[in-house]
Amino acid sequence: MKQPKYPVYIISKGRHDCCLTADFFLKDGLDFKIVIEPQEYKLYKEKYDPSLLITTPFSNLGLGGIPVRNFVWEDSIKKGHRRHWIFDDNIRAVKRKYKKTRIYCNSVPAIRACESFIDRYTNIGIGGMNYTCFAVSNSQPPFYLNNHVYSCLCIDNSLPFRWRGRYNEDTDLCLQVLSSGLCTVLFNAFLIEKMRTMTMKGGNMAQLYQGDGRLTMARSLERVWPGVVSTNRRFGRPQHVVKNSWRHFDTPLIRRTDIDWDSIPESNEFGMSLKQKRKPKSGANKIKHLLKD
Repeated sequence: MKQPKYPVYIISKGRHDCCLTADFFLKDGLDFKIVIEPQEYKLYKEKYDPSLLITTPFSNLGLGGIPVRNFVWEDSIKKGHRRHWIFDDNIRAVKRKYKKTRIYCNSVPAIRACESFIDRYTNIGIGGMNYTCFAVSNSQPPFYLNNHVYSCLCIDNSLPFRWRGRYNEDTDLCLQVLSSGLCTVLFNAFLIEKMRTMTMKGGNMAQLYQGDGRLTMARSLERVWPGVVSTNRRFGRPQHVVKNSWRHFDTPLIRRTDIDWDSIPESNEFGMSLKQKRKPKSGANKIKHLLKD
């Protein structure tokens, strides 16, 4: 199976025995690295091959995921890559939205399909897959332009920005990119099934989410982006809200002029084919219909 064009990193902490993203990437046959802090190397080595592990030169800085995210960025630049993928460690699967149905999909061709789209344009700073829980409508387009990308990001290494702050770093980075006149792309055609925040041990829960952490997180982003971000109560907790639901960022995509757009096939499955993994349950008409087609 042809691997993605750009390197794939998983940042992980305190989840040597439940790094969900790594587990399903291994099943899919995807090439990737797990980036961890040095004090956890022995624990992760008990489950994962040492060749999969990259250790940071720092540990327990108390700054959440910012240091490791910027470490990954610089590591990919040093290795000569134009872009890099960075995934959270609590993702269970990739799904494809196919004929109005969300079905499990191998991550390798899904990532390659996203890369193919991103590389056709000159002004995409960040691209990534939406959450399955946010892609429930059959009327959603294949992608949202100029929106928030989270947990699964393909980042242009030439961006003059970096991860910063301590909270809501994905929102902040996307706002930096969009405010500069570049675009972000959030794919609905391919989705990630992610565990809800604070439902797993490890990560940065102890540092960031305990007590009034949620309110502190939202307020901190509001202070960095006054007039753009406000703090409201959503999903039963304090939550940052971006003005006009991101719609005031309206930069269009710019096509590359050095490729033959007429030669791009209307359909490219990137090696994907529909296969039945188990017998559909009684009444599962959608799945039966897909298999017949």
